[in-house]
Amino acid sequence: MIQLTPHTPRSNGNTSRKRSTRMVSSLLLILAILTAVPAVQPAAVSAASTSAGTSAVKPAANPAAEAAAAKKAAIAVEAINAFDDPADSRDNLQAAITRGQAAVVLARALQLKPPSKPADLQGFADVPASAPAAGSIYALRAAGVIKGGTTGFKPAAQITREQLASLLSRAFALHDNGIQVKYADAAKIAKPHQADAVRMKQHFIVDGTAFGPKTAVTNEQFDLWLYRALQLDIRREGVLPIEHFIGQPSQFGFQVSPDGKQMAFLQPYNNRLNIFVKKLGEEEAVRVTSAKDHDIMGFAWANDSKLIYPQDSGGDENYHLYSINVDGTDNKDLTPFKNTRAILVDPLDELPDEILIGLNKRNPQFFDVYRLNIATGKLTLSAENPGNISGWLTDHQGKLRIAIASDGNVSSLLYRETEEQPFAPLLTTDLGDTFAPIMFTYDNKRLYAASNIGRDKSAIVEFDPAAKQTVKTVYEHAEVDVSSFLPSPKKQTIAAVVYETDKLQYHFFDTELEKQYKALQALLPGQSISFQNTERDGKVMIYAYDDKSMGTYYFYDLAANKLELIADVSPWMKKSEMGDQQPITFEARDGLKLNGYLTLPKGAEGADASKLPLVVNPHGGPWARDSWGYNPEVQLLANRGYAVLQVNFRGSTGYGKSFIEASAKQWGKAMQDDLTDGVEWLISKGIADPDRVAIYGASYGGYAALAGLAFTPDVYAAGVSYVGPSNLFTLLDSLPPYWESERAKFYSLVGDPVKDKALLEAASPLFRADDIKAPLFVAQGANDPRVKQAESDQIVEALQKRGVDVPYMLKQNEGHGFYNIENQLDFYRALEVFLHRQLME
Repeated sequence: MIQLTPHTPRSNGNTSRKRSTRMVSSLLLILAILTAVPAVQPAAVSAASTSAGTSAVKPAANPAAEAAAAKKAAIAVEAINAFDDPADSRDNLQAAITRGQAAVVLARALQLKPPSKPADLQGFADVPASAPAAGSIYALRAAGVIKGGTTGFKPAAQITREQLASLLSRAFALHDNGIQVKYADAAKIAKPHQADAVRMKQHFIVDGTAFGPKTAVTNEQFDLWLYRALQLDIRREGVLPIEHFIGQPSQFGFQVSPDGKQMAFLQPYNNRLNIFVKKLGEEEAVRVTSAKDHDIMGFAWANDSKLIYPQDSGGDENYHLYSINVDGTDNKDLTPFKNTRAILVDPLDELPDEILIGLNKRNPQFFDVYRLNIATGKLTLSAENPGNISGWLTDHQGKLRIAIASDGNVSSLLYRETEEQPFAPLLTTDLGDTFAPIMFTYDNKRLYAASNIGRDKSAIVEFDPAAKQTVKTVYEHAEVDVSSFLPSPKKQTIAAVVYETDKLQYHFFDTELEKQYKALQALLPGQSISFQNTERDGKVMIYAYDDKSMGTYYFYDLAANKLELIADVSPWMKKSEMGDQQPITFEARDGLKLNGYLTLPKGAEGADASKLPLVVNPHGGPWARDSWGYNPEVQLLANRGYAVLQVNFRGSTGYGKSFIEASAKQWGKAMQDDLTDGVEWLISKGIADPDRVAIYGASYGGYAALAGLAFTPDVYAAGVSYVGPSNLFTLLDSLPPYWESERAKFYSLVGDPVKDKALLEAASPLFRADDIKAPLFVAQGANDPRVKQAESDQIVEALQKRGVDVPYMLKQNEGHGFYNIENQLDFYRALEVFLHRQLME
């Protein structure tokens, strides 16, 4: 089933494909680890703003609260010794502050020392070395904060808002973070200050739709701006830097070469993830790629001397397939076709120079299969898609023998004995049923598949094409779907099945592997373990992870029962500083059992978990699920003092057929009620403060954030929509062309734009924008092929027409989510400050 947001497993291992040691599952490897991650820029509601309009859709401003915020700012600024004698200089907070006074305070706040050489105490004709503010003014000039010098500094003149904007922008190196800013009085801002005035709003130092550039700054306003620029409102003991959570992994994605002599992995280089290779047993690695614009998100060994990897352009998801030698030479685009997307069908392990790929270059709506010679670049058509094939499967000899025909709701399994024969149907599913072939049995006569035909929960079954029926149920679970397994090429069978309850679970058929797993559990208590490859030379690679770090790669020596460290993905992290991700269960209002996770701030567990600010974080998809394991943004929010609720609402995958069916045409209805019921459940337990609840999500989660604010406006005090759709009509009208075969599924689960017009209108937050009264922050990638930029544009414009000021971050070089680390940091810095202003002040 397709989804708006890719659901990426916690590990990089392949648990169910026949070539588990050498392949990536597809060229769509977009890692969840990217989070979503030095100084974070602040945000707030300006107590002394001269703006017209509101920064949120809250009720009228509370003068008492604003005065309290200004007083808090003044106390905090004074507490950092920004004033020699506050009693003398701070009698009247409403008085205008001069340029000289502002320079003195700012220099002290930045801990700048006056120049020691007399020659450096000159440059402004009206600021002699003996002037009271001379040391501060020239210290700021030396630091590049104050510029000019030909016309004098005018230390006794009142500083204006536009002048202060430039001082702070330079002092704190504020940059363009992509938040769109349109001041009603932009034409009145002097050209040298225009960009800096924009930075003030982009970094939440000021609010409103008018800037008031020529207005003199009062002591109170100056305090508030400096307070926010210094982030004195957010920084406190125990608050870790954002980079601690959202930083790039040190090394990850390890894969051993086919001959077992080399190991490739991903590692940052020039702020981008690139491929490195090293010989086993050696420490020194060679950088193979030099990606500069975007990360390389995944790769595979093509043979012992060559690697393949996918890359798109600016997040457009038209992935090209590249090859490169292990020494970094002969880097080639193997699919240099415009507006074309490549997918990996089979790596053809036994043919070191060939792979099978899918390309939609003939028709953007579906993929033909080609045999690609990676040495010569030659493409040979292997199977032409008649227009309804959504998936292909090869046998263990690399022969294309299975095709899945689908209209989105009903699928047919097509089969052939040899590639010379035409495909013929074996079975056709009913609406809601799933039959997903995973691999052939090792004799190439039968199929292993995940099927829910005749049952609610998917099970691993064995299917006989000759008899056209399932002949064996390999494993099923009473509560969750089972759709993956660990193959054993050595023993030519299934070693274990893999399924997920609240955590990753295994059921073993291979007693030897089960013994190894139990030994690993003893060596790594509390860790979930993912097998990365099958045994080779007495060793197996594993990836161990939990909810408090990005995980660790090891080689496990079977005979010695010892672990050999390959790499800690996030060596800087201290697990003792992270919160526990607790599995939870509660009932929806209609009695449906719901599962999810609750993460509380460190130190706020047990009896201390009382009336906490809460962030509801619905997952994307919506046909995906939240899982137990390290989630950078969840831990970031918990570190900032929030309880974080993740609900696997109806429609989430892994809980059976009826759980999916319960979500049919329930966007904005029962699916949204599940989130609301989770909030009410935490409020009833005394954990959540009903007045401090926000909702933040990406993709479908972004839709849920908009729906929460529009349909249940009294529940949420703030919302954040990250690449979230606002109008279900335009969403369905702009699906990527290669999703066309799944359109019927969208219509059955979301709604038909013609038959269900009233339902879709009622479920689209855009048409209820007038009901939104809580502050909203929106983020969007301009190249998003799934949720087009128009989805965010529409909701922002609708609110702006009401005079509502909506922070809107638009990144021109991103797609469905931000992947470049600098863009991730911009987003999470803004998210941090936005939520703090709405829930913590």
